[in-house]
Parts: sequence; C-alpha cells; structure tokens
Amino acid sequence: MEKIWLKSYPPGMLTDIDTEQYRSLVQLLEESFHKFADRNAYVCMDKFLTYAEVDAYSKRLGAWLQSRGMKKGARVAVMMPNVLQYPIAIAAILRAGYTVVNINPLYTPRELEHQLNDSGSEAILILENFATTLEQVLGRTQVKHIVVASMGEMLGGVKGALVNFVVRNVKKMVPPFSLPNAVRFKDALSQGGRMKLTPVSLEPTDAAFLQYTGGTTGVSKGATLTHRNLVANLLQNEAWSKPALGNVTEQITIVCALPLYHIFALTCCAMWGTRVGALNILIPNPRDIGGFIKELSKYKFNMLPAVNTLYNALLNHPSFGNLDFSALKICNGGGMAVQQAVNDKWLKVTGVSIIEGYGLSETSPVATCNRADSQAFTGTIGLPVPSTDIAILDDDGNEVALGQPGEIAIRGPQVMAGYWNRPDETAKVMTADGYFKSGDVGVMDENGFVKIVDRKKDMILVSGFNVYPNELEGVIAAHPGVLECACIGVPDEHSGEAVKVFVVRKDPNLTVEQLMAYCKEQFTGYKKPKYIEFREELPKTNVGKILRRMLRDEPPGQNKKAA
Repeated sequence: MEKIWLKSYPPGMLTDIDTEQYRSLVQLLEESFHKFADRNAYVCMDKFLTYAEVDAYSKRLGAWLQSRGMKKGARVAVMMPNVLQYPIAIAAILRAGYTVVNINPLYTPRELEHQLNDSGSEAILILENFATTLEQVLGRTQVKHIVVASMGEMLGGVKGALVNFVVRNVKKMVPPFSLPNAVRFKDALSQGGRMKLTPVSLEPTDAAFLQYTGGTTGVSKGATLTHRNLVANLLQNEAWSKPALGNVTEQITIVCALPLYHIFALTCCAMWGTRVGALNILIPNPRDIGGFIKELSKYKFNMLPAVNTLYNALLNHPSFGNLDFSALKICNGGGMAVQQAVNDKWLKVTGVSIIEGYGLSETSPVATCNRADSQAFTGTIGLPVPSTDIAILDDDGNEVALGQPGEIAIRGPQVMAGYWNRPDETAKVMTADGYFKSGDVGVMDENGFVKIVDRKKDMILVSGFNVYPNELEGVIAAHPGVLECACIGVPDEHSGEAVKVFVVRKDPNLTVEQLMAYCKEQFTGYKKPKYIEFREELPKTNVGKILRRMLRDEPPGQNKKAA
C-alpha cells in the first residue's frame, strides 16, 4: 500500500528510524545512565534518584539476581505500583540478561498464579503490601527467589521509617504474610554491592519483556517484546515528539501516573524518559486525585500521558485549575478513546490539546499518533509513526478501499515476536507478510489518518485496561449457583465501559450480592462486574454458542448496579 500518511507528517519528520544503532535495550539504557549521570531520573514522595544512582543500584541488584544461578533469558516478575524500586528492578533484570514479567499488583491469587506459571517466572520482586497474594500461590509455581520491598525503604532515614510505620500500622495496608526464604530489597542491594555484575551478550531478538494481554481470546497470554521492539518504539516516540519539544532546552519532566506495569507507561514514561534524560514524577496512587494534584503543584512539568478517564477526573477536581501549566508541552492520550468534550475542556484549562495515539501490548505499544505539534482534535488515532505500515483488511486478509472499514493491521519493528509459548495464538494474529491483526475495526482517510469505528473482538475496555469476557465467563460459570453466563461491556461515564454479566441461575436462591462477593475474590478491581442481571435464558446460535452481540444490541435498559 502507498504510504499516503507521509504527506501529513510534520516538516522534517523521519519516515524511518534506524533500529540497528543499539544492539539491545540495555545498551541504550546504559548510554543514558552515563550521559545523564548527574541528573535526577525519578522522584517519588519527594525522594529523588539520579541516573547515577539508578545505574549503581541496578548493577547491585542485577549482580544479586545473577548470584541466584538463573540462566540467561530467565523470567523475573515485578509486582509493584509506581515506587522507586520499580525502575531499579527493571534495569537490573535486563542488565542481568533476564526477561521482565510485569504483573498488576492488584491481581487476585488466581490471576497471579496463572501469570507466574505461564511465564515460567523463577524469581519475583514484590511490594510487601501484596506479598500475601504471593504466599497463597507460591507452592504451585516455579518461583524460587523472592525480593520483598517496602514503601519507605528507598526514602531513607526518619521519613522512610515513618512511611513504613504508617503504611503498616496506621493504614493497615500490609496484610500479614509468611515468605520465609524472601530477601528484603535493601538487603539484596547490600549483598549485590559486594558482587560484580557480569555483562551479558544480548541479541536484538532476545526477549526483554513479557507483557500479558488477552490477545484474541480470553486466556491471558504474554506478548514477547524483544530488545529490538523496545528500542524501535523508543526511537519512534523520540522522533514523533520532537516537533513539540524542540524548544525545551532544559531537562524534560514527565508525570508518570499511569502504572509502570502497563505498556503505555513502561515505554512512554520510564523507558523513553531514560532515553532523553527526563525526570519522571512517580505517582503511586493516581486514584487519590487530591494527593495527585498536590504532587503536581511541586513541579513544572512538560509531559502528562494519561487515559481519558484520568484527564476527566483531574478536570473535575476544584484544585486542578490552580496548577502551573506554563511548561506543559505534550499530553498523550491512549488506552481508550479520548472524548472531545474532555479534550476541549482540557485545552481550555491547560492550553494544551490531548494528542491521541493508538497501540497495544503487542506493538510495544505505539503504532499511530496524532501530530504532537498540533492542537487540533481530529477524532482519530492519528498517523502511523515512522517505520510503521498500517493496512485496513477485510475478513479474507485483503486491503479494503480507502475510506472503507476493515481490521487494523500493523507492521513495523515494534511488533512483538509472538505470544510466549503460544504459536497457535500467534498464528491467529500474524499475516504471512508480517502484519499484526489488531482486532480493531477502523478506516483510513485520504490523508492517512486512522479512525477506530468498532471492535472486532468482544474485548471490554475499562479505564484503559482490557477485560476479556472469555476469562470472566469461565470463572463465573464455575460458581455452583450459575448455569451459564455472558459478559458484555456497557457505556460508563467514569470508566468508558463497565462489565455487565447476564446469568442464568442453577440455584434459584442465588443473589446478586452473593455472586458479586464471589467475583470480588476472583477478579482485580477493573475486571469486576458493575452490573449483574439474571435471565431465564441467553440468546444462542443454532449450535448453542451464546450471542453476546444480541445482548449488546438490546435497547438500553435500566442497569441495576451490583452490590
């Protein structure tokens, strides 16, 4: 296909990036550690870490991990919110020659067990607040090495001790746990300081991250992102942002409120921030909007990546308008559609438009983005970024006519190597000529801008996180009182979509409250149903397949909120 989008590129924009300038993501990171050694790299709860400190700490932790005897390529899980230990852990794992497995710290035991076992993780670095979850499943996993971190330990001195005391004893945020062989994060750093990190020869095709996603079906799978994938997407992001940041001569400051275990923040905040020597403001709990705004008031920030719901929540807080937006240059919107009403209000308050982009865990993630130098709201997901091809395909894999809807397919150096140990699932989403089929239906206009018009998948998008009906239905159907069920997404003003479950009861005495309590045990917060509706029967095909589409197409009713 002719690359019609190139005519819409900003003047001077690279059309292709050179992925060969770095052999690995480690080489890129280490270059930045040395180049920006004296700069602050991260700040969390008023504690700063310089690039030199991230370099030194990650060397120590990497040496400690190597001393455990794991072979090159071993998977090491990280289960933390946005705290200072997280970027240290990522750099340490990569520098030691291992593969990072990012895990949502709010996962239930069932979800954690699946991800640890599917990835074959041999080690895990976990915040103590979530250690009780690990304890419940540890014996059924291959995990042999555990490093436990605490909220306050990197803050140092009296403040660190006070934070730990409050978190543990006042707020009661650390449930009791027993992991007898675990090592404390600071102890691992101390022990690693007496060791030497052995440099590992890494290939561009070696796995750097396993990012778990539902893909085309409900069972969570690991998108294998290679060192080349991440290097490519960092260089693509760097080129794309230059038109907006060209006049910023001082250090760039990025607000990292999105969780680092999510591919959006991992690449666009932590990794890209390191590439350009930025300061990342780590926000452990962005749901505390008042506390979040208080942190923002301390800094002049240049970039604020977020999802539509977070932008909306900030706008609706009375203190937000009092912030200093004079240095703000780029607000990236991703994970879910940016609503024009939110963008217009954001532009009015901050003076900066939300630049919507698009990508998936399978694409590292950025595949398309609106121009960073434009304040116009296009209602699209923008243009393919450098070195990226977008094709709009019909059900037979052929390109459709310009302006016609079809499945968005993506080809570029940022596209994953495949799903971890799942060649069958990989084959479903990759074409013979190297395109990844996204499952999203879109159209491309004559200027190369792409607009999403529908979803081919039954995926539900809750606050930027993918929820897969197959997974939910499989677990809910296991309840002894449930005969059958179906999950769909329904519009929600706060989260974009919410989960609604239709249930045919086996036990006529089963209540919404009982089933909701069961779901609370089984699912992390964003996956839990907001609505549960009992039905006598569910619509099906003549071979017995439940028709979720018919449930979605029903006239809007009165959704009863689950207890």
